[in-house]
Parts: sequence; C-alpha cells; structure tokens
Amino acid sequence: MAGISLLKNSIQEYAWGSTRAIPELLGRTNTGKRPQAELWMGAHSKAPSLVHQDGRWISLQQLISRDPEGILGKTVARKFHNQLPFLFKVLAAAKPLSIQAHPNKHQAQIGFQRENKQNIPLDAAERNYRDDNHKPECICALTRFWALSRFRKIANIQTNLHQLNLKVLNDMLIELEQAPTAHGLQQFYTSLMSLSQDQKKRLIDQALKKAHYDTRDRPEFQWMIKLADHYPEDIGVLSPLFLNLICLEPGQAIYLDAGELHAYLEGLGIELMANSDNVLRGGLTPKHVDVPELLRTLNFEGRNITLLTPQTSGANELIYPSPAKEFVLSAVTLNKDSVYHGPPQRNVEIIICTHGNVTIAEPDSQIETELPQGASALIPSSVTRYSLKGEGTCYKAGVPL
Repeated sequence: MAGISLLKNSIQEYAWGSTRAIPELLGRTNTGKRPQAELWMGAHSKAPSLVHQDGRWISLQQLISRDPEGILGKTVARKFHNQLPFLFKVLAAAKPLSIQAHPNKHQAQIGFQRENKQNIPLDAAERNYRDDNHKPECICALTRFWALSRFRKIANIQTNLHQLNLKVLNDMLIELEQAPTAHGLQQFYTSLMSLSQDQKKRLIDQALKKAHYDTRDRPEFQWMIKLADHYPEDIGVLSPLFLNLICLEPGQAIYLDAGELHAYLEGLGIELMANSDNVLRGGLTPKHVDVPELLRTLNFEGRNITLLTPQTSGANELIYPSPAKEFVLSAVTLNKDSVYHGPPQRNVEIIICTHGNVTIAEPDSQIETELPQGASALIPSSVTRYSLKGEGTCYKAGVPL
C-alpha cells in the first residue's frame, strides 16, 4: 500500500511562459532562459507526474493502475473509472495566453470522436480535441494576476464601444442595441470574428489610436495597447472591451466553467482543472484557431466576475468552493506554532509548497516527508492520518466527498 510520496513533475515550455517564476519557485537556475509556462502535477497522458516509490520513480498513471481504490479512494475510483479526475498546475504567464474557451463534456465527447474518425493525430497542430473530457477550472493568484474572463454585461460593452466610436462597428453596434440579449451578443461577436482581415486591421488601428489618447484610469485601453505589442493584427486585441478585465490579488481566485471565453494575461497562479487538455482558441496566438467550433461552445450571457469566496476549515486552511465535481482547491498556511491535521474523511490529494518549508507526518507509519518550497507530494486515499507542520504555505488539490 502506497504512502505519501514525493512527485517529479513536467514543465511545459510554451512561448508565453516566464523564464524566472517557475525556476525561482523550484529553486533552480534556468540556464537556457527558456520560457517555462506550466508545471503539471497529475496523471494526464501528455505529461504524467512521476512518483517516488520503493527507491525509484514510476508514473502516477502506473501507480494508480496498480491500486486505484487505495490511491484514489473507492468512490473516486468508481465515479471516474479509475482515473485521477483533476490536473493541478502552477501557471506562469509573462505574456498573454490565447483567447480561449473549453467545451462541455458532451461537446468534448462528440468532438473527440469526430476528429478520431478524421484520423487527425492527437499531437497535430490543427487538433481541437485531445481527449473526451470537459475542463472546468479555477485559478488562484500567487502574485498579482491579470485575466480576461467572461463577456461583460451588454450595457458595459456598448459604453466601451461608444467611447471609441469605431466606424467599422457602427452597424454591428446598432444591431446589438436593438437586441441587447445573449443572442444579440452572439450575433455581434460572430460578426466581429467574421470580418475580413483588412477590416480587422482597420478596426484595430482605429481602436488603438483612440485608446492611446485616453489610457489614464482605463486599464482596458492600456491592455489593448499591451496586447497589440504582442499581436498587432489580431482581433483579440479588442477583447478587453467586451470581456471582463480583472486583477486578482494573491490568494484571490475565480472559477471558469465550460463555454466561458477567457485569457490569462500576466502573473503567477495555481490552476486546478478537470483532467483535460481541450482548448478552443479565438485569438492572441500563433496556434490553431477554429472560429466556427469556438462559437458553437461559447456562453454569451453577459455578467460580472464573481470571486470564489474561501471558506475557513480549521485555523490553518481556506477552501475555495466551486461547482466542479472533479476537484476542490484549498490553501494551508502554517507558522512555527501551528499544526494542520488532514481531514478524517478524504480522497486522493496532491499538495505543493509554494512558500517556506513544511513537513508532512504520517502517525501510523511514523514517516516524515520534507516539502521545501516548490516540492509536491501525493497523499493517497489509503493514508488514514497525516499532519503538516513548519512555516510556509501549501496549496492542496483534492476531490470533493
């Protein structure tokens, strides 16, 4: 039966990643100065974590297959077909990520089957669906973290566009004013994404000229200018006008469900999601963009952003509740006089120390595992008791009971 085990995790080197944030978290030197965008902790087939067991490193997938109920817990093993249902990440954005959304479960299953029948390789650049799962997610800021999330309320979109007085959009804006509904917003966004490249270029040029004149106290205009520095002719440059712009302070978090258009812009955060790598892109990227497929998945209900309200669980833990069935995120903060005791009823958990130095103790086996900053560990369901002590902060991913 597996006990608490250290993890060795893969780093994804996407172009938008920071060259410093993840190496500094892990206490390493990035000698090649390559962008390190995401640290993956989990059992996704693209990059499963390795688990230290019996003096050697084995895949977390392999460990789960040996004893799914012992690792995951009986309920999780049965409900999620012996698979770890979440993927845990550290995300480090030095440049904006693509404008994107994720499909719901049904859309993912249909899309994955369709592309399989078309014999599109799983690693092909034009592939939309790399698995058959949905991807609800939450992001919790470790530093100040800028993001675009969900369509703004329609009245707010209209105000932003009227202030810029963009001639190319006049007819589309009139139609939106005549139908200020989710369907009207869908028609507006579809028309925007369907403009010719020449029309898009003229629209972007007009918007940027006017934004440059009025950047004071207008962060959406400031971000349009920043986005244009990276993607000068991409219609995604206008996204801050119709998507909510938010700056999360450390410890603040948001939840994103299927179909919610978003982009992470800058900062370091903890990301937790269902175990999927399905992304439908709409701009701000050199990668594959499939506008018709994106439009089929989007939720066009305009609304404000709501922060996840953390709930206190004992003196040391904050839990970030969300509607997700696959995951729950919590933060544990310790000082030299405090001890955190793991919940008496629990499923599988993965924990990472993001600050300080923490020790995980297993009373039943009398084994202690050191977690310095950047280290992570698997806590199987079969571990009946554990505690954390030391000075530091840990983030923990688990599955709701």
